[in-house]
Amino acid sequence: MPSVYLPRTLRAILSGLILLVILGAPLIHAADVPITLEQRVAQLEQAAKAVSPSAIDSGDNTWMLVSTALVLMMTAPGLILFYGGLVRSKNVLSTMMHSLVLMAVMSLLWMLFGYSVAFGEGNAFFGNPLQYFLLKGVGGAPNPDYAATIPHQTFMLFQMMFAIITPALISGAVAERIRFSAYLLFTILWAAIVYFPLCHMVWGKGGYFNWALGGQIPVLDFAGGTVVHISSGVSALVVAMMIGRRDGFPHSPMMPHNVVFSLIGTGLLWVGWFGFNAGSAVNAGTLATSAFAATHFSAAAAAISWAVLEWWLKGHPSVLGVASGMVAGLATITPASGFVSVPAATLIGLAAGVVCYFAVSKLKMKFGYDDSLDVFGVHGVGSITGMLLLGFLANASVNPAIATTFKANGAVVSLAGGLPQFFNQLKAVIFTIVFAAAATYLLIKLVDALVGLRVDREDESLGLDLSQHGERAYND
Repeated sequence: MPSVYLPRTLRAILSGLILLVILGAPLIHAADVPITLEQRVAQLEQAAKAVSPSAIDSGDNTWMLVSTALVLMMTAPGLILFYGGLVRSKNVLSTMMHSLVLMAVMSLLWMLFGYSVAFGEGNAFFGNPLQYFLLKGVGGAPNPDYAATIPHQTFMLFQMMFAIITPALISGAVAERIRFSAYLLFTILWAAIVYFPLCHMVWGKGGYFNWALGGQIPVLDFAGGTVVHISSGVSALVVAMMIGRRDGFPHSPMMPHNVVFSLIGTGLLWVGWFGFNAGSAVNAGTLATSAFAATHFSAAAAAISWAVLEWWLKGHPSVLGVASGMVAGLATITPASGFVSVPAATLIGLAAGVVCYFAVSKLKMKFGYDDSLDVFGVHGVGSITGMLLLGFLANASVNPAIATTFKANGAVVSLAGGLPQFFNQLKAVIFTIVFAAAATYLLIKLVDALVGLRVDREDESLGLDLSQHGERAYND
């Protein structure tokens, strides 16, 4: 028999009638027995549970499942095409493989212990790795600490997609020269030691920087400025410097083999980012709409500021430059998307286009590191900029919770924009840079000692598609 959907108003009326029947029957037959206010309240609570045993909101859950799919789409095919088009044709499959394989590897790590370390209860730096081991206890009932109107399993899936794409971003810095075995080992270790604990510190209950769930330093990071972009951007820089330049860089031309791939990837990333940022509201309410709008206008503004600057300095605006500006605007607004107005988001986007352009075109050349696909210049520098600007631009009218949630010494402290919140943001940025850089340095040393980090010169010349995977992207 097909299920029948009842409008919300009709359901409320029927629920009220059921309550009357449940409460009225015992009163009719026992009118001579006095009933206290406490007993009435208890009966109402029991009746409410009988009528509505679940707090799941189908609209919220639908939006979060769609957002989960959108964030996964950012990795495949979004990042796969974006990165794959930027490398030379002999390395396109190996570059795509770096993102593709993490969809499998990170999912299993997340199930085994990653989700527990990130969102389990523990101390200020990491959760109990056994609490949700094999996703024990992660089912259809909500976890009210994180999302009270969707299944706990939906929240877990949404956060897993962040865990997939974050280390995939790092791969852009070492494209065309890293051993596949070294990449896999490094990624597994990096996720366990850097990403999962940092995720707990910023978003987990009791995490050191969690402004809403008992943290010590209240840091605003709506969708991953520290957790995703600064951590991956800084780690990418360290790995690029330690693995060394590609053979021939910067003197030999290393042109993208298919800019069309990269442009398609850019479009998919932009669309997917709506799930990334607006989905971080974990409901389908006004905050999701606000984050959606902030995301869009920041990307648009950054694309324009990058293009105008390039046009002015080089005499022409490049298509790839506009695409890079878009991604810079998206990365920069990520931490601020749920806390700022549209005009503030536009300002952040304009700043992103300028700052990231100079990081990619000037900073890299000045210091001579070969960050192949500009992970640090776009994601790292971009989100550092967004985190710090958020310290001044956070708006309680956009997200009222930042003015009423955090308490220090028993007193409510507003986290709206100003110098105090700027310093909170700065502390988190510095901590993330130092933590990610130090951990990455040690992990790269370990990986190099165990399996070797870089392919030999002959394999690099041949191309990683053949030397690492025995395949060619194009066989004509």
